[in-house]
Amino acid sequence: MSSPEHKPLAIAYMLLASLLIAGTTLLAKALGTQTLGDPLHPLQISHGRFLFAWLAIAGTVALMRPTFTRPNLTLHLARSSFGFSGITLLFAAVAYIPVADATAISFLNPVFAMMLAIPLLGEKVGPIRWLAAAIALAGALVLLRPGSSAFQPAALLALGAALVTGVEVTIIKLLTGREAPLQILFTNNSIGLILSTLAVIAIWAQPSPQQWVALMALGIMMAAAQACFIQSMRRAESSFVVPFSYATLIFASLYDAALFKIIPDAISLLGAVIIIAGAALLAYREARAANQALVTAPKRP
Repeated sequence: MSSPEHKPLAIAYMLLASLLIAGTTLLAKALGTQTLGDPLHPLQISHGRFLFAWLAIAGTVALMRPTFTRPNLTLHLARSSFGFSGITLLFAAVAYIPVADATAISFLNPVFAMMLAIPLLGEKVGPIRWLAAAIALAGALVLLRPGSSAFQPAALLALGAALVTGVEVTIIKLLTGREAPLQILFTNNSIGLILSTLAVIAIWAQPSPQQWVALMALGIMMAAAQACFIQSMRRAESSFVVPFSYATLIFASLYDAALFKIIPDAISLLGAVIIIAGAALLAYREARAANQALVTAPKRP
């Protein structure tokens, strides 16, 4: 249960998570371009992300020694497979398009998750949710600029990443409530590390010392971002804290401007605002639905 005194800390955790997530995308762009030496393959960047995130999470598990229940390996394998694919597509995209654009497109994740929940979870979707999806997808079309000379095919990689991650989010819904958050994180990163290790063998290239440091920072920051997100959600309702996650776009834009001298143009800003408006409407509707479910749920005698 949240309380007023917990809300400032919930906001702080969510903003920190947003700062870290934008930072991981920035590092992926630096590793996938010539910023730190010869560009690394997206599969190798994903491997570094899972390797060092796993080391950070495994260290936490070793210190805390939590009690784990029997995991649903089928769901975990599916979730990790889609998560690995999604993050690899995103890392491939940011090598060619601005970090801010890729971040904006990533906010389509909940929209795709909502659509996929219809056939996969049997959920019913009302007019407000469809309106939110339509708004967000319209923003994506604006940002992608189809048919214009400014269209960047690499942006489709980010769109694919959002779609694949939407599948992952749908699977996470099935895991939530069945297993503890730390168990889910540890199992997911363990399977992701195995998958990424198998995938990276054929294209492995020796990273430079600077790239090793960046890979380590990327993995640790990703693990820390996941932990901060969970801590934020534990301290306040999702309807209150989720809007603060849109600060990721602000941090990504600042990173782009400071390190790559990329300033979003008017079209990018318009597309990003429309996407966020649709995602925010969807988050608001999901929160209302959750609150109504709590009110109408039968009370235990």
